Amino acid sequence: MQKPQGYDEAQELGEGTEKPLTGGHHMVIKQVNEAKTKNGKDMIVVLFDFAQNDRQPDLFMNQFKADTRPQKKWPRRGTDYIVVTDAEGNTSRKYKTFCSCFEKSNNVTINWTDDSASWCGQFKGKRIGGAFGVVHDLYNGKEITPVELRWYETDSKVDPDSIPKERELTEEQQKQLATAKAAGIGGGPIQDPNGPNGFMNIPDGIEEELPFA
Repeated sequence: MQKPQGYDEAQELGEGTEKPLTGGHHMVIKQVNEAKTKNGKDMIVVLFDFAQNDRQPDLFMNQFKADTRPQKKWPRRGTDYIVVTDAEGNTSRKYKTFCSCFEKSNNVTINWTDDSASWCGQFKGKRIGGAFGVVHDLYNGKEITPVELRWYETDSKVDPDSIPKERELTEEQQKQLATAKAAGIGGGPIQDPNGPNGFMNIPDGIEEELPFA
């Protein structure tokens, strides 16, 4: 095989990419967009970064700037998909938590309006806190252990030393992993094979993350 185009310039997975540290982080909201899942449920897509007073300021912006792809994407670890309602049609706990923590962090009240641009714009550049922890998941028949946003919290209550308990595989995922291992395609825990900009769980029906703008 001949050396493929761009081989020398291509980055290795995980090479030179700083990953989020576990524990609390001070965050700044870069963008909020309204969207829908394929099954028609309302959701918002939140793009965030770590604030200047955080342990890892501008982590995702630096990764975004270093992205050499023609069409850049905001890092997946700095992207959160929040479905607005639960299975019963009521406000989801995650959506309420995001909104409440946003209001408390900035001492503001959300302006509820049908004007999507106005509603989304009120979040840009504002503060919020987040707790990051290890999440066990499956990828191509193998167990991965990325560090992800586990929940939102008020910015003033961020504690870097408060680390969420690791989220283990579900019973169904454990069965899938066992089946993969039996077929000779599984393996033990590995780091996220795609680096901090790679694989993540998103709600069913989302085709792709939104480009940062």
